[in-house]
Amino acid sequence: MINSMKQSQLFTKTKKEAPADEVSKNAEFLLRGGFIHKEMAGVYDYLPLGLRVLKKIENIIREEMNAIGGQEILMTTLQNPETWKKSNRWDDSVVDNWFKSKLVSGGDVGIANTHEEPITDMLRHFISSYKDLPLYLYQIQTKFRNELRAKSGIMRVKEFAMKDLYSFSKNEEEFKKFYEQCANAYMKIFTRVGIGHRTYRTLAAGGSFTSGLTDEFQTISSAGEDIIYIDEEKNLAINKDVYNDENLEKNGFNKEKLKEEKAIEVGNILPLGTKYGDAMGLSYLDEKGAGQKIIMGSYGIGLGRLMGAVVETLADDKGIIWPLSIAPFHVHLLLLGEDEGVAKEASLVYEALSRAGVEVLFDDRLEVSAGEKFADADLLGMPLRAVVSARSIKDGGIEIKKRTEEKGEIVSTEELLTLLKPSA
Repeated sequence: MINSMKQSQLFTKTKKEAPADEVSKNAEFLLRGGFIHKEMAGVYDYLPLGLRVLKKIENIIREEMNAIGGQEILMTTLQNPETWKKSNRWDDSVVDNWFKSKLVSGGDVGIANTHEEPITDMLRHFISSYKDLPLYLYQIQTKFRNELRAKSGIMRVKEFAMKDLYSFSKNEEEFKKFYEQCANAYMKIFTRVGIGHRTYRTLAAGGSFTSGLTDEFQTISSAGEDIIYIDEEKNLAINKDVYNDENLEKNGFNKEKLKEEKAIEVGNILPLGTKYGDAMGLSYLDEKGAGQKIIMGSYGIGLGRLMGAVVETLADDKGIIWPLSIAPFHVHLLLLGEDEGVAKEASLVYEALSRAGVEVLFDDRLEVSAGEKFADADLLGMPLRAVVSARSIKDGGIEIKKRTEEKGEIVSTEELLTLLKPSA
């Protein structure tokens, strides 16, 4: 990933207005800022700035999955109906969001919406003994779901990048240990992308994946589609879908202490038991040579949904506020005015930052007014703004200001480099 770019070379342009059919904050700011482009309802392209954010989210997720023993793979999008018929999830009355197509040679093919069945079926060729377990496999891959409620910008779409991990354990104890490790890894991910302080592990329903209760990770937001009830002392929550006296009592929730909030689901972890192993005929031989069932789990995060949730949660009325960890660039360098001396000084600052490995977007556009540049900088949301102008040079250098602060300060190029070096 390149460290620096001139804004005049970006093929995308900012817009003052979002499309009239987009009402969510993330859609408005991401479309206006040129991070994404809408192809149709629920289908978006990721443009240079948006792709940089998505790739940084992807790398954070990959690091945390690798840290708990995950092995990365990449599975196919095209799905064999016969595999899915074994678990009864090819049936549209069971899973109602399939995209399906016809093969020219005859027969049907599915477009992957998740991968529990195919990965379980595949592992029949690789797992036979207790020595092969536990096993944790994940991928970061495009999924397709025929979402009837495509809305909320990139948070509810028909095509999206997803991290899905699948665990295969010898017994319930081994499974539960990893399940908790993954839950902790998820909270690390959400903290690293800037929303950990507003995200809660939440008891929820399993949908078509499993009949039991599962865990979601829900981020408080007025844009959320879910209602959750939070116990601040436990740092846990329960989804309205499973909010009843039995589940409250069973999981130690005190109804009097719960606070109702709207929230965005940003991830989930699901105990699958032996459902898919039974359907696909996956088992292993223990130390005594006896056949045993494998305990499975499924763990998902939608990358675009997480990106949209960050925007919804952290943006203000001017635009996006990216955390440093996933910002397209760390610094937005603005050249103000058309004076040749100022332009030369700004270029020198840009070159110095680039050489130092600082991720910098240089607004070198000469035909754009200072007011428009400031508005664009607020909209695009880089963590730090650096301004080179006749006034800043007269005052001793470069004016720097955090996106979340009103006032800046004047520093020299050397001081700026020193300030940014740790995060370069």
